[in-house]
Amino acid sequence: MLDIKYIRENKEAVKKNCELRNIKCDIDRLLELDEKRRKLIGEIGEIKEKRNELNEEMKKVKDKKDLIEKGKELKENLEKLKPELEKVEKEWKTILWKVPNVISDDTPIGKDESGNKVIRKWGEIPKFDFQPKEHGQLGEELDIIDIPRAAKVSGSRFNFLKNEAALLEFALIQHAFSILTNEDTLKGVIKEVGLDVSAKSFIPVVPPVLIKPGPMERMARLEPREERYYAPADDLYLIGSAEHTLGAMYMDEIIKEEDLPMRFIGFSTAFRREAGSYGKDTKGILRVHQFDKLEMESFCLPENSIEEQNFIVAIQEYLMQSLRLSYQVVAICTGDLGGPDYRQIDIETWLPGQNRYRETHTSDLMNDYQSRRLNTKVRKKNGKLEYVHMNDATAFAIGRTIIAIIENYQQADGSVVIPEVLRKWMPGNLEKIEK
Repeated sequence: MLDIKYIRENKEAVKKNCELRNIKCDIDRLLELDEKRRKLIGEIGEIKEKRNELNEEMKKVKDKKDLIEKGKELKENLEKLKPELEKVEKEWKTILWKVPNVISDDTPIGKDESGNKVIRKWGEIPKFDFQPKEHGQLGEELDIIDIPRAAKVSGSRFNFLKNEAALLEFALIQHAFSILTNEDTLKGVIKEVGLDVSAKSFIPVVPPVLIKPGPMERMARLEPREERYYAPADDLYLIGSAEHTLGAMYMDEIIKEEDLPMRFIGFSTAFRREAGSYGKDTKGILRVHQFDKLEMESFCLPENSIEEQNFIVAIQEYLMQSLRLSYQVVAICTGDLGGPDYRQIDIETWLPGQNRYRETHTSDLMNDYQSRRLNTKVRKKNGKLEYVHMNDATAFAIGRTIIAIIENYQQADGSVVIPEVLRKWMPGNLEKIEK
C-alpha cells in the first residue's frame, strides 16, 4: 500500500496515477476518512490520558466518589468512540488498500496492452520449410499431452503431461535450479550486462500451495477473488504463483541489512480459475487452471531495487538464451500494469504455431508497496528501520516453456528436438521426441 502521508501530500498525483492505471479509487473519500480517523484517535488518546491522571489522583484522596463518577463518564465516552473509530478505520483501510502503487519514471503511458513498449529482441525467428504445427496437435501426435482425458477427469483447461513432456518438466526445473543456485554463473550474468549488484545465489524452496486469506490480502494478491480457488472448510486459498507464499514468509519481521539481498527460487503448482478469459486460448495448454512454475522472489535494500529487477530480467534472458528461444523484452504500460507494481517487465517468446510472440515471463518490482502491507522491514547498519523492497519474477512457467520448445524445435517428420542444455537431465541424454 502507499504511505497515507504521501497520499495526503500528493493528492492530485495519486488521482492521476489511478486514472492512468484505469483504477477507480475515491481519494477524496479516503482523505475525508483519514481526517476523521486522526481526530478520533486523538480524542481517544486524550480520554485515556485523562483516565490515567484520574487513577493517579484516586491514589491520593480518601473520598473517591466524584472521581469515580468522572471515571464512569470517561469510560462511557471511550466506549462510544471505539466503535465509531472501528467503522471509520474499516472503510479507510478498504479504500487505502485499493490505491495502486506509484509508477517508475520509465514506465510507458498507455491505456491498455497496446501501449506496451518493446525494449529489445533476441534471436532469429525460426523459418521452416514446412507448415509448423501448434503444440496441441504435436502433443497429441507424440502422445506427450492429453487434454481430452483430462477434461473427462477434471473438466476444461486441464491436461496430462505424459512421457517425454513430463520428463522435460523436471529437466527444466533442474536446469533453472542449477543456474540460480550457482554464484559463479550469476557473476557471469552480472558481468555480461554490466550491473553493479550482489551475485548472492537464490535459495531453493518448495513452498506451501495453500495460503490464509490474511497473508494473501497483505501480499495484495487476494483480489480479484473470482480468479482464486477457495477451500471454505479450511478458510484457505490455493496460490496462483509461488510468490504468494514466498513473499509473505517474512511478514511482521525485521531483516538485518547484512542479510540482504535475500533471494529465493520456488517451485510450486499454481492454480487460477481464469474466470475472465472465457473463449480465450481454449486450445492446448497455454491458458489452464493448473500449471507448474518456477518463481523468483527477492528482498533487497530500497536503493538497490531497480538494479535488482534488471538483474532478475537478465537471469530470465539468460535462461531463454540457454534454450535458444527467440524472444522480446517488453515494458508494461500504465493501463496494463498490475495494481501493486511499480515497474513491470515481461518477456514474450516466439511461438511458430501461432506465428506471434506470447508472454512467458513477468518481472514485477513492487518497491515498498507489498512490504508496507506485510510489515517487512530492514534494520540498517545505522539502526534505522525501513521497509524492504520486493521483486518477484518468473524463472520458468513450465507449461508455456514446453509449448515454446515443442513449437520451435519441431521437425518436418513430426518429431521434436530437445534443447541441448536439457539433454543431460533427460534419461539417456535423450535428444529427440519421436512417435
